[in-house]
Amino acid sequence: MDVDKMLAHAGDFGRYQYLLMLLFSVINILSTFDYFGQLFIFVKPEYWCHLPELAHLPRGDVRRIWSPPQDASCSRYDTNLTTVGLVNGTPDWRGTNWTLRACDSGWDYNLTDGYRSIISELHWVCDDSWKPAVAQSMFFVGSVLGSLGLGVMSDHVGRLPVLILANMLALAGNVATVFTSGLPEFAFCRMVTGLATDNNFVMMYIIVLEYMRPDRRTLGLNLCIGVFHTLACIAVPWVAIWAGYWRLFLLMITLPNIVVPGFYFCVPESASWLLSKGRVQQALKCFRRVAAFNGRTLPPEVIQTFERSAKLSVPQGTGNLLGLFRTPRLRRKTCILIFKSMVLTLCFDAISRNVDGLGYSPFVMFSMTSLTKFPASLVILLLQDRLGRKAMASGSLLMSGVFTIASGLVIAFVGAKSVPMVTAALAVVGRFGVNIAYSSGAQYAAELIPTEVRGQGVSAIHMVGYAATFFSSHILYLANYSRAIPELVLGSLSIIGAALCLLLPETLHRTLPVTLGDGEAFGEGEGIWEFAWCQKPDKKCHHHNSAVDLVS
Repeated sequence: MDVDKMLAHAGDFGRYQYLLMLLFSVINILSTFDYFGQLFIFVKPEYWCHLPELAHLPRGDVRRIWSPPQDASCSRYDTNLTTVGLVNGTPDWRGTNWTLRACDSGWDYNLTDGYRSIISELHWVCDDSWKPAVAQSMFFVGSVLGSLGLGVMSDHVGRLPVLILANMLALAGNVATVFTSGLPEFAFCRMVTGLATDNNFVMMYIIVLEYMRPDRRTLGLNLCIGVFHTLACIAVPWVAIWAGYWRLFLLMITLPNIVVPGFYFCVPESASWLLSKGRVQQALKCFRRVAAFNGRTLPPEVIQTFERSAKLSVPQGTGNLLGLFRTPRLRRKTCILIFKSMVLTLCFDAISRNVDGLGYSPFVMFSMTSLTKFPASLVILLLQDRLGRKAMASGSLLMSGVFTIASGLVIAFVGAKSVPMVTAALAVVGRFGVNIAYSSGAQYAAELIPTEVRGQGVSAIHMVGYAATFFSSHILYLANYSRAIPELVLGSLSIIGAALCLLLPETLHRTLPVTLGDGEAFGEGEGIWEFAWCQKPDKKCHHHNSAVDLVS
């Protein structure tokens, strides 16, 4: 009598699961605002040296006529510009000092859509242009520390307390950020906010996954992610424009986190985690709660069978993260999941950075590129429970890699400007594949990692993925040598990741591993070419292994 069988008696896709999906949708919106909101703190507008002697002139004329064309942002002509006359509307530079000097009277800004970011407020430009990069890097330092630290904590104190703690750290860090006025305190507050990243989402993800019927997990989870994550991504830049000021914007997107402590009264602790700790009666209480909300009653004989079964299967000792690397099969699966997370996060981040500087408003560009997330979720909804996790993970990475490399080859041999529609189409398909792989990757990892270390295992995998984003800017910098190199590197990494995913076992219609021993044995005897979609009675798949029945 395992968790899935108990849920079948308590209701595994009823009113209670709808409630969990609703609350998970709220978490999707809050975590999306928290992660992507930071991009709009650092929006970099067009800027140029303030010329006090020409303050009476329109700013557009000052920028167009009186600023040095080669470096208007950080320098000005070393002369009193009021002594320079105009000839046919252009300055008469004859006899004028053409040398330049650094800006010494501040800067003027052409605010993008009227939005005032921290860069224009604190003048983090020119000699101080390194400050936004440091502040953003501290956010990801916090993400790495928080992903591991809170992940380990979740396997000791439970998923629900860590979910609430993570969202409160995001709230505290963002509110504190609003009242900062210099780099040291700003960077520290961003690091505190970063501690919440991933755990403010993935803990709720794990809870919903474990309380839902296996054949409805893809529908329930990806429906919430596809709809509400996409809507939040589309909305966040317009919330910033509506706020008009980065401090007000930060308050608007973070104050709703105050509702998350209320989840304590309506979200259950993970029953699988409780059982892995030997807390059978608390797990049974959670099942009774689910059954009551779904209008059901657990039969006494079911409760007795469950108690006997749970007591016989109580694990001895407590697993930890290192246990994922002690045995050969589980170690191989964990290393593949880590590499896949690095590839997905790195490619996703690099592609997002690669759309900057296209001459369009960053607010519009962000909303437009976010639209690709919803079709990716629809593809997952339609195909993941038919093709299986392994086929989706490997196939989407392969598609992304092939089309990204094709885009790089076109750029290298033809030139992006010669066939812009072709390169754009190839890049969009490549990005679409990354979206599919990224959206489905969290579920695959959560299902493969055993319950007793699922919190810290999933968090550690995501942590390494976040750490890999350090290299995204360096990969994009290679475009200075050849514009095609970033596409070729990212595409090659995706194809390698696709090949390694073939070594992972299928999880569709399988009872998920609870202990480290279960994780070691999970998928034993399964071949690399065995996929869920070809495991059918008509034996269309030539590589079917009767010892592993994925649809039983």
